[in-house]
Amino acid sequence: MGVINRQDIHILKYCSSFVSVSGGEVFYITDPKVSFCPLAKHFYNGIIGKVFDKEGIKKAIKEIIEFKIRKYGFFTANRRFEFHEAQVPYGASEMLMFALKNKVIDAAVVVCDGAGTVITDSDKIVQGIGARLRNIVITSPLPSIIEKLKFLGCKILSRNAVIDQFSGVKKAAELGYKTIGVTIDGDSARNLERLKDIEKQYNVSVISLVVCTTGVKKETVKKIKEYADLVWSCLSDEIHRMIAPYAKLQLSKLMPVFAISDIGVNFAFDYHSAGKNNRQDLIRLAK
Repeated sequence: MGVINRQDIHILKYCSSFVSVSGGEVFYITDPKVSFCPLAKHFYNGIIGKVFDKEGIKKAIKEIIEFKIRKYGFFTANRRFEFHEAQVPYGASEMLMFALKNKVIDAAVVVCDGAGTVITDSDKIVQGIGARLRNIVITSPLPSIIEKLKFLGCKILSRNAVIDQFSGVKKAAELGYKTIGVTIDGDSARNLERLKDIEKQYNVSVISLVVCTTGVKKETVKKIKEYADLVWSCLSDEIHRMIAPYAKLQLSKLMPVFAISDIGVNFAFDYHSAGKNNRQDLIRLAK
């Protein structure tokens, strides 16, 4: 690839590797800590389904991310937001999409490449942002993406594309939204109690969806267990050990999602009753 543009650097987490992107190309991938990701296998079995060595996984990750860049415009001015249908049966963006569509929540706070933390009250836009997108850790501001999102009615937390979901929820509350859904990545979940402070300060209800939990530390899992509403298990042994036995509800078998609070249970059932998921074996009450 050519010279890296230091004003156009994006870092995401995929299959436990940190992937760096610039100029629409992958230029660095850290060694993966796992050899399998159920969601990656679900979408890209032909690429990653039979790869087990580190270099093979890194090559597969590069191929997958650059395919997404070409097809969906991730991390570029060609970014597409036309995903209006469910891509994953129990994906976070899918659940937020139906929650907005069915007026279960007033707004969603999500992360978008090139824009950082974004607030939207559109079911189509929340899916357009989140479908096929994975855990963005750092992103550079891309004016074309920011302006496109603003044109579509979104509120951008910062023109510097800062990723701060807690400040995003606070801004959503200041904008007058009363019931807010927010995605929180596993590492940031160590600060989940901040959402409770915002709820009290602004008299709002916040539904937290904790995603991308592979590798989260035990102390963070304790915070998730105490404060989160829903959590995606990913490949976290700690989530399965510390939360699964006590969860009020489990969704999905491909990648279990655990509803921890009563709010999380109601949110999950509202989604399930939307008609897109009618296989009762995908939901069970925890023992």
